[in-house]
Amino acid sequence: MAAAASTSPLRASLPQGLEQRASLLSAPKQRAAVNGRRGCLSFTARASSNSGAKVSIPKQWYNLVADLPVKPPPPLHPQTHQPLSPGDLSPLFPDELIRQEVTDERFVDIPEEVIDVYKLWRPTPLIRARRLEKLLGTPAKIYYKYEGTSPAGSHKPNTAVPQAWYNAAAGVKNVVTETGAGQWGSALSFASSLFGLNCEVWQVRASFDQKPYRRLMMETWGAKVHASPSPATEAGRRILAADPASPGSLGIAISEAVEVAATDADTKYCLGSVLNHVLLHQTVIGEECLEQLAAIGETPDVVIGCTGGGSNFGGLAFPFMREKLRGNMSPEFRAVEPAACPTLTKGVYAYDFGDTAGLTPLMKMHTLGHDFVPDPIHAGGLRYHGMAPLISHVYELGFMDAISIQQTECFQAALQFARTEGIIPAPEPTHAIAAAIREALECKRTGEEKVILMAMCGHGHFDLAAYEKYLKGDMVDLSHSEEKLEASLAAVPKI
Repeated sequence: MAAAASTSPLRASLPQGLEQRASLLSAPKQRAAVNGRRGCLSFTARASSNSGAKVSIPKQWYNLVADLPVKPPPPLHPQTHQPLSPGDLSPLFPDELIRQEVTDERFVDIPEEVIDVYKLWRPTPLIRARRLEKLLGTPAKIYYKYEGTSPAGSHKPNTAVPQAWYNAAAGVKNVVTETGAGQWGSALSFASSLFGLNCEVWQVRASFDQKPYRRLMMETWGAKVHASPSPATEAGRRILAADPASPGSLGIAISEAVEVAATDADTKYCLGSVLNHVLLHQTVIGEECLEQLAAIGETPDVVIGCTGGGSNFGGLAFPFMREKLRGNMSPEFRAVEPAACPTLTKGVYAYDFGDTAGLTPLMKMHTLGHDFVPDPIHAGGLRYHGMAPLISHVYELGFMDAISIQQTECFQAALQFARTEGIIPAPEPTHAIAAAIREALECKRTGEEKVILMAMCGHGHFDLAAYEKYLKGDMVDLSHSEEKLEASLAAVPKI
């Protein structure tokens, strides 16, 4: 099982100097002004908590790896089990994205062409949930960074746009990907349409059936969409032969997309979460949020985000982790995952494949086993067997904690949020909302006036069938089967 933060063997093995540096991330609460950041482009935030204040579109992405006291374990070649070389990734990714995947640089410049597209919706608002605070009767302050203002309605275009641009700049004609609930697939479809790329998407069957309008979004932006597992790939055909009614999983959909990219010289693969360069791109969220909070004289006591592959949580949390390492603030960091797919809280920290068919590199991460197929919960974007290696690494270092919550509690929290703040959240961030409400109610009990910051990564306008099911009383809590989990963990490679 994943080690608790206080007993992590990775944390315990740190040399004394590095242990002192790492201990900053679990230090007692303190308040201090955040250091000034690198160059930014200033705009007035729409609907931000600091009305009229200038906030910025960052000009650089932040790489947490540069500031970690212990570097993450390298990915391994799936056949040789040796550390990957950049050349091993070239069949899947263009050179610049490979460079970003392996870089130790602290900051990476954002291309002007990408910033120009970001201006369509960035900066995104930071909003104080005053009406929710009043409903709960809590002395805590609840802030949420809302990414639902993007064209695709979520945080996913933050990385879809640069991935599409780098592929187009490299002369790539076609990109392929997987998607769960459809936020990532729609984001890449949108970005591909801007840069003249053909886009093909494998959408997890459970979400393909539950969310037809996300498929229509992708097709509107010109993408071709398959239900996964599909008969279009060898990986899909194998799964269907074993289980014709398979609900699919992100691991299966990744296998299908990777298979196509690896066998077609004109095609590259794009990933919406998990990898370092994806989390790098998402740090525009946290960098903006640091500036927004500084403008109103606030620093968070706890930072909360849902986790599936980890890009939403990392995008908000990593810049705040940097400031904690520098001694400028001391928030806690809390990842929230579904009880039906509890990767951090029930998985093992081991080398495993990122996909079901075993086509990807082996990554050191928290995993439920690459064969694990989660039950078809409504938060389709969180149904992934693994966790981003970088988030897994900082979890092992003790820099953050994790909890899992059942979907009925999450949807109850979503109704409280929608009926006070007006925004109908996607099923994925309802996990963060539920955890924030738990924290706020604890503050009500103790009288603490904490500042709670949560990631609201997208709206739920295309997820209303899930709300209908909850409102009718038909939604049930789904949990992982211990027998199924044991079987999938047994298939994790022994490295």
